Amino acid sequence: MSDVAREAGVSKNTVSLALRGSPRISETTRQHVLEVARSMGYRLNPTVANLMAQLRKSRTPGYQATLALLNANEAADAFTRHPTIPYYVNGCRQRAKQLGYHLDEFWLHDPDMPIDRWISIFRARNIRGLLVVGLMHHNRLPAKFAPLWEELPAVVTGVRTRNPALSFACSDQHALALEAFEKALALGYRRPALVLDGVIDRLIEGRFTAGFLTAQSRLVAPKDRTEPFYDVQTARKDLSVFSEWLQENQPDVIFTLYHEVHHWMHSLGFDVPADIGLIQYEWREDHGDWAGMDQRNDLVGQAAIDMLISMVHHNEVGIPEHPRATLIGPTWVDGSTVQNALLMKKKTSRSSRTS
Repeated sequence: MSDVAREAGVSKNTVSLALRGSPRISETTRQHVLEVARSMGYRLNPTVANLMAQLRKSRTPGYQATLALLNANEAADAFTRHPTIPYYVNGCRQRAKQLGYHLDEFWLHDPDMPIDRWISIFRARNIRGLLVVGLMHHNRLPAKFAPLWEELPAVVTGVRTRNPALSFACSDQHALALEAFEKALALGYRRPALVLDGVIDRLIEGRFTAGFLTAQSRLVAPKDRTEPFYDVQTARKDLSVFSEWLQENQPDVIFTLYHEVHHWMHSLGFDVPADIGLIQYEWREDHGDWAGMDQRNDLVGQAAIDMLISMVHHNEVGIPEHPRATLIGPTWVDGSTVQNALLMKKKTSRSSRTS
């Protein structure tokens, strides 16, 4: 590091800041130091870098830089009122604070913000990276925002984007569906079924369906396989559509994202969990009585922050040739919407023998 500092005509501290991508020095100085380091064949010692990272971690970090937290949802209040997005946002805020990063929040669909103004504001505030949260419309970022992704590193939270394909962090929906299926079978259920809005299924590129069908083909006999139900929006207006599917498929447990399915079952005369079990693919504390899979979307937000900071440190800008992905695994949560069918069968069998 001393040799690089001497060759670049700067202090060792400036070299250290440049190699870490610190905003405390100018972009011109940083690029100059990096060019000198590359020309001299300098490589950061990973062992030393890890040690220094641990030392920095043991201290309460001061201000490092400012990142933009972009609300890509069409609803301006999605960060507070959407059922899922606030979990991502809270994770982002928590992790950014831990690492000394400030988050400036913006609504990407603000009608008073032309693209040149976005860029002007980001430059004026010395924003170093972009975190995109809440995208729900066909996984597509409007083409007019292309200059933003060329200007600064960006990470998408919750979904994978296409055109442009940016690096992203999200829950591992395929693994979640597999694990939920396995858990249902372990509880003694034999005819699991999936109730999922087709719009959501397309948003996540069919990963819930893929996990469900993969598990079904591997673990369930053909006679016990069911067809997924995707007409959720129609069923909200006409429950007979759901009732017909239910009668045709005869499931004993349902995977879903919608708490209203519990009300549907009650309206159709079914008792939960005595007649049929319900498993939530996105378990949340506000419906803590349900059994289901906690997606840990707060950890998704934290992972997105880690990815973005790494990109900032490595001066990675522009649309990546090979987008990176971080997937967060789920956690099973017990609840009163399922029963242990195997245990119930054993109790019934013992009762019949003693009577």
